[in-house]
Amino acid sequence: MNQENGQKGHPKGLYVLFATEMWERFNYYGMRAVLVLFMTKALLFDKVFASHLYGSYTSLIYLTPLLGGYIADRYWGNKRSILLGGLLMAAGEFVLFFCGSMYNSGSDLTMLLFFSGLGLMIAGNGFFKPNISSMVGQLYPAADKRIDSAYTIFYMGINTGGAIGPFVCGLVGDTGNPADFKWAFLAGGIGMILSVITLYYLNNKYVVSPDNKPLGLTPENADKKFLKPLNMALGLVMLSATTIGLLYLDAKVVNYLFYFLIGCILLIATIIYSDKSLSGVEKTRVTVIFTVSFFVIFFWSAFEQAGASLTFFAEEQTNRDLGFFVVPASFFQSLNSVFVVALAPLFAWLWIKLGKREPASPLKMAIGLFLLAVGYLWIAFGVKGVQPGIKVSMIWLTGMYMMHTMGELCLSPIGLSLVNKLAPLKFGSLLMAVWFTANAFANKLAGVLSGFYPDGKTTNFLGYEITNLYDFFMLFVGMAGVASLILFLLSSKLKKMMHQ
Repeated sequence: MNQENGQKGHPKGLYVLFATEMWERFNYYGMRAVLVLFMTKALLFDKVFASHLYGSYTSLIYLTPLLGGYIADRYWGNKRSILLGGLLMAAGEFVLFFCGSMYNSGSDLTMLLFFSGLGLMIAGNGFFKPNISSMVGQLYPAADKRIDSAYTIFYMGINTGGAIGPFVCGLVGDTGNPADFKWAFLAGGIGMILSVITLYYLNNKYVVSPDNKPLGLTPENADKKFLKPLNMALGLVMLSATTIGLLYLDAKVVNYLFYFLIGCILLIATIIYSDKSLSGVEKTRVTVIFTVSFFVIFFWSAFEQAGASLTFFAEEQTNRDLGFFVVPASFFQSLNSVFVVALAPLFAWLWIKLGKREPASPLKMAIGLFLLAVGYLWIAFGVKGVQPGIKVSMIWLTGMYMMHTMGELCLSPIGLSLVNKLAPLKFGSLLMAVWFTANAFANKLAGVLSGFYPDGKTTNFLGYEITNLYDFFMLFVGMAGVASLILFLLSSKLKKMMHQ
């Protein structure tokens, strides 16, 4: 690409990273779409255990990038970390494929394969996820006006993969026959291999800095002993064994993740607030980051029902028969990504159009929580008075996902941008860790809350009795609605504390 075209358009490296990320998201969301169905229909876990395990898995998925980003920055570089992480995730999918091939044997080997497959996915994601995003910005000179649109294009790659993954994996794996789930895992593994091949062959040629030097290579001051193949292999084996053990420990032995995550946040808060070099204004801005991170827990714990309780609802109480084709329950997990691709340009235009009347970031996030509550209110009305076993129209689930996506567009990119803008330079990575730890906490809570899904029994959450689907969905209306109201009341105070 010549210099003139490079300035008008985007470097080819952006599209290499787009394809690499698209195939990885195809793998992750495709596998996630069938995960609780595989657990309940093939492995015959009860819904409560499957929900809790799903929450532990997605929670750990958010934690390992903190370690993977650290190792890449100091020792391995972005490219090597992405490739090794991708291979680990592919290995995880192939292990799950073998688990799905022998699921009905009921042996201890089936359980070993299942937890090993998930653990490999968690470990691999830790190296892949944080490193590919950071490479996008490195393609451009500092202060280049194309960076914002580059991240928008990259975000579309994420959601293209997120839309296609559940569709393809659902088509081959979610057929009504438990023996077919293995094909979904195989499809995810093939997608992951395509992701690795794309970056391996095209990185050095196209993923280059503005002065044409390949990006993501080994850091200059990296200790050579960490780059020896044997040491790297041993490190990956040890990390994978650790993630498999952590997942098994939380699911089967002692529920420690909540306490661990709270401990992480308290430790980070102690480190930052006890730093005497920070000014009063900087500490006030840090308080804003901690405050909004607390509120996103209420958003994601309700939003992430998509992979658990809402999949049970799609499977059991949604009329998916079109006459000529029965829509697999896993297809509904494509809707969020489809709506993101459709609605993201509209929201970007809206914020620009509002100009000086554009809401401050905390107010946008309050609106996001409100839209989430409205989505659950919509589906609660759809199931009100409906008896167990009676199936309702797909319009209720589809409408809810549309409103949830609108809420996500008000909250997720806004929150990430807010952390980047407000974090003191020396604590930028640590405060991004707070954001991801809050997401991890929310995903674990999502699994716990999904365990209250009414399955012919009455459950109780903090004194709130859940006897049917209407009660269950209204729980999220109340949670998100109250959180939205409190954040709305705090938003003007938080805006002043941002000092911007």
